[in-house]
Amino acid sequence: MKAHRGRLPGGFPEGWPLPPEDEELLEAILARKQALRHELVILAHHYQRPEIVGVGDYRGDSFDLSRKAAATKARHIVFCGVHFMAESAAILAQPHQTVQIPDLHAGCLMADMAALEAVETAWEELAEVTSTAALIPIVYMNSEAALKAFCGSRGGLVCTSSNALAAFRWGLSRGEKIFFFPDRHLGRNTANRLGLAPADHVVWDPEAPLGGNRPEDIRRARLILWDGHCHVHTRFQVDHILAAREAYPEAKIVVHPECTAEVVALADASGSTGFIVNYVKEAPPGATIVIGTEINLVHRLALEYPDRRVLDLAYSLCPNMFKISPAKLLAILEHPGEHNVIAVPGEVQENARLALDRMLALRP
Repeated sequence: MKAHRGRLPGGFPEGWPLPPEDEELLEAILARKQALRHELVILAHHYQRPEIVGVGDYRGDSFDLSRKAAATKARHIVFCGVHFMAESAAILAQPHQTVQIPDLHAGCLMADMAALEAVETAWEELAEVTSTAALIPIVYMNSEAALKAFCGSRGGLVCTSSNALAAFRWGLSRGEKIFFFPDRHLGRNTANRLGLAPADHVVWDPEAPLGGNRPEDIRRARLILWDGHCHVHTRFQVDHILAAREAYPEAKIVVHPECTAEVVALADASGSTGFIVNYVKEAPPGATIVIGTEINLVHRLALEYPDRRVLDLAYSLCPNMFKISPAKLLAILEHPGEHNVIAVPGEVQENARLALDRMLALRP
């Protein structure tokens, strides 16, 4: 595999290793885009491989792409990301639009940690020891549509890593407690930003009665955190931070808030994928930036900003994001609106849209 020395149409970063067969596929993708024109929009998450990002009409994190999906007039929306993201686009889509994903098996291990049945059981158990009328459910974007609907029907909303702080403030202004799922680390880091004490939040283990908590602890807590996590971001450890500090004392270290609170506390900054992209963009030439997030984004930023030294805190690949390939994307574009269409049942869509609309209406 050789590095591509030119700059292909679509914004491919110079120097990115591109197999000859992929170069042909990407040219075919661009031809299909030209043929479909305004009928098609391709959304590419930041964690996609750079050649996929290069053919996307919009790149961004979950929050940005949700807004793009809501606003586009295209008939065919192709979401290059994981399944829950395409579901969110389908929830927000207009009646004449279809949403497709290049690989139906591109799921999310974190999302799988909180099944609807388990969350409903937890809600019933919580009702036995506290008032659910004062309990606001907030679900991370990394979740199935049914959980978004669960929150929408109970006065809650969806959040992403870019607006979790605003969502938590919103929730605490409307209730006494927040029930947040499925990522305990994003929840804990957001609680720390809010200034909540450790005694103000408990972790809910879905395998244990009452989540492994005493009734009095739940009644006292302001935040109940589901015991889920992201395999990509819990890969980063305190030792990685300490090693980076020793190797690059001049560096700034920025990590994603799905990392553990201990890692976040040692970093110079923490934020969503969009935040990380802007952090590198705004850094001065010559700066050294060590990043703790998915490796494809780190590599792409290193190529896009060659006058900055962009390094990974440790190698961490999202295997589900990587399932989206040029060949799979081209196959979808050859059959617009036909294959791998994401459909959300009516009642689920209605309630999930309530939760997403509340998120989209949040102010930072």
